[in-house]
Amino acid sequence: MSDAENVRHTDVIIVGAGLSGIGAAVHLQTLCPGKRVTLLESRPRIGGTWDLFRYPGIRSDSDMHTLGYDFKPWIHERAIADGASILEYINSTADEYSVRERIHFQHKVLRARFSSETARWTLDVAVADEHGETREEHFSCQFLLLCSGYFNYAQGHAPEVPGQTHYQGTVVHPQHWPQDLDYRDKRVVIIGSGATAMTLVPALAKDAAHVTMLQRSPTYVVSRPNRDWLANLLRRCLPDRWAYAITRWKNTKLQQWVYNKSRSQPEQVKAHLLGMLRKALGPDFDIEKHFTPAYNPWDQRLCLVPDGDLYTALRGGRADVVTDHIDSFTATGIRLQSGEELQADIIVTATGLQLVVMGGIEFEVDGEAVDFGATWSWRGMLFSGVPNMANTFGYINASWTLRADLTARFVCRLLNDMARRGASQVTPTLRASDRGMAARPWVDDFNAGYIERVVDLLPKQGDHDPWQNSQDYHRDRKTLPVAPLDDGSLVFSNPRNEALRRAS
Repeated sequence: MSDAENVRHTDVIIVGAGLSGIGAAVHLQTLCPGKRVTLLESRPRIGGTWDLFRYPGIRSDSDMHTLGYDFKPWIHERAIADGASILEYINSTADEYSVRERIHFQHKVLRARFSSETARWTLDVAVADEHGETREEHFSCQFLLLCSGYFNYAQGHAPEVPGQTHYQGTVVHPQHWPQDLDYRDKRVVIIGSGATAMTLVPALAKDAAHVTMLQRSPTYVVSRPNRDWLANLLRRCLPDRWAYAITRWKNTKLQQWVYNKSRSQPEQVKAHLLGMLRKALGPDFDIEKHFTPAYNPWDQRLCLVPDGDLYTALRGGRADVVTDHIDSFTATGIRLQSGEELQADIIVTATGLQLVVMGGIEFEVDGEAVDFGATWSWRGMLFSGVPNMANTFGYINASWTLRADLTARFVCRLLNDMARRGASQVTPTLRASDRGMAARPWVDDFNAGYIERVVDLLPKQGDHDPWQNSQDYHRDRKTLPVAPLDDGSLVFSNPRNEALRRAS
């Protein structure tokens, strides 16, 4: 590894070729045309999440006018897109902008080591061949941009359940859905109450004998039309880009209004959401038991039900909801703490995601291991003491790609500024005025399980800019393009020139 000719060097390495990574590559190509960019993707195909998840009904839980890229209009009639359509959108973007030729597939980054002497990252990468054999290769770059998402692709969150070995049916986690699984005329129990469970229930209910969504506690649910009437109207009389931009503005404003209203008047929003449910499900459905959470709206994400498909399955008797705790698996199903037993031919454990920090990569800076839980987040994308690296992490209250686009554009601005200064290294650094600030969690007022399980491993945020992790898209859209780079929180340097000066 010490032999430099065995290390392939480029200007920027993007880790991940999913929705964020492909978008970042396009932004770099457009805004930093002189930079050489390489993408390292651990899987054999483009798409990330949208290629990995293949369970029935897989779809977005955000509209595509905000989940889509800011540079590529979504022109399909359906705003809440199925997984195959989103995957096609990502692939068409990669081909339209010639990104695919820059991707190294089945390249999993294991370790990343930064040297201030060279102002470079060196990456140890496990490369898999067509036979499943792996070898280690090495890449280096000036700047590292993580676009690998936030959850473990190898396994989802699957808590142990007593008696699971006694169950004689089929157990499936949605993250590893067998494409040959036959659920026709079968009794299916789905454990979970999040977006995945609420997607699976109506999809499976079309062919299964019966589907039960088994939840420990309810989740807030909201229905909206699958088609955006304004977007479809505007496309008939305006260019696609104009229609897309107007719809995107409208939908982001609506997202932020609902979120802010949920924080300022939670009881009012709660009453409105439950009123919509009562109207959709009728007076005989126990809304209080099955759809009234113990927390306020947006303490966790709202679950989106396009065109009320979940309600249709429940009203039609093909599906039901059971709110109870599991006592144990049995040979033929699940015994609940209430004493009731649910019979099941198939049990789907839609129990959530397993979050990983910074793609699960081991980081070192000048020989010292990086503990990201001890770092401070610079505007939600850079980290104190970690040079030349940014991480893409979307909003919890809006579409992921809104933040991904802003992050990529900011990285381009930062790289261009470094070139103008003649700087090879930029390091987020606490100023004297920052050292006494109060530490806050990576995301405030959000108690989703996948965050809480790793909160100690995530970077901290402070109580003032630039050390806050904003969850306000419209604020970020205004401030990030002009955020000061000369306020002392970013230290620019050229270690190689400084070493030469010392040597002379």
